[in-house]
Amino acid sequence: MTASPPALSYCLETVRRQDPDRFLTLLFAPADRREDLAALYAFNHEVAKTREVVTEPMLGQIRLQWWRDSIAGIYEGEPRRHEVVQPLAQAVRRHGLDRAQFDLLVDAREADMDDATPADLACLVNYAEVTSAPLVRLALQVLGVPPEGVVDTVAAHVGRAWALTGILRAVPFLARGHRSRMPLDLMDKYAASEPLLFELKPQPGLAAVAKEVAGAARAELAAARRLRRHVPRAAVPALLPARLAGAALNRLAKAGYDPLAPDLLRPDGLRAARLGWAAFSGRW
Repeated sequence: MTASPPALSYCLETVRRQDPDRFLTLLFAPADRREDLAALYAFNHEVAKTREVVTEPMLGQIRLQWWRDSIAGIYEGEPRRHEVVQPLAQAVRRHGLDRAQFDLLVDAREADMDDATPADLACLVNYAEVTSAPLVRLALQVLGVPPEGVVDTVAAHVGRAWALTGILRAVPFLARGHRSRMPLDLMDKYAASEPLLFELKPQPGLAAVAKEVAGAARAELAAARRLRRHVPRAAVPALLPARLAGAALNRLAKAGYDPLAPDLLRPDGLRAARLGWAAFSGRW
C-alpha cells in the first residue's frame, strides 16, 4: 500500500489555498526555510483579507488592532495561542525579523477600510509600496539576506511591481463590490466610467487606465532587474513574484489591457515552469 503524503502544516495549507502564487515561490526556498516563509505569508493573508471579512470599518479596525497586539506579544515573548501567531513567533525568533516591517503591513491595511479610490497614480504606487515591500523585506530576512542597500532597493521595486500587478488582476473582483483602485485622475483623463466598471462592462477608457498602471509596474520590474547582478543568489525565492508579475502583465497586454477580459480569469498553466526556470537561472 502506498503511504499517503504527509499533511501540510496549517500555514503551508493556508498559503497553498489562499495565496497559490506565493506558495509556488516558497517551494524554491531551502527546505528549512519554507515553514517560516509560510508563517510570514499566512500572516500577510490574515491582515490583507480584513476588508473582505468585516461588514463595517470599525470591525476592521478591531481586527487590525488584534494583529498589532499579536505582533507586540511576539516581540514581548508572549505570543498568543493562534495557528498563525505561534509559528510566526518561531520565525521571528529564528531569524530576528524586523518588527517595523510587520507594523507597516498592518497599518497599511487601514487604507482598505474606507474604500477610498486613489486620487492619482502616485497614491496607488505608495499603497503598493506599503502593502507589499515590507513582506519582501521580511522574506529576505528569513532567507538570510539582510534587506540593506541595493537589496532593499530591489525589494521595494519588486514589492511595488507585484502589488500593482495584483491590483490590476483584482479589478473584476473589486468591481463586483462596487470598489475600485483605478486612479481617479486617470479615470478622468481617459473618460472611464466607474458605473460601467461596476457593471463589469468593458470600455476603452478603462483599458487605457490599466495600461498606464501596467506601465508603472513594468518600470518597477525594469528598475529591479537592472540591479539583479548585485543581489545574492539566496534572495531569489523572495524575488520570484517578479517573474509572475511580468507574465501577468504580458497576458494583460495580449488582452488589449482590458482587465475585465474573460481570458485573464483562466489560471496561467505555465506558472510553475516559469518559476522553475527563474529559480534555476536566477533571472527573476
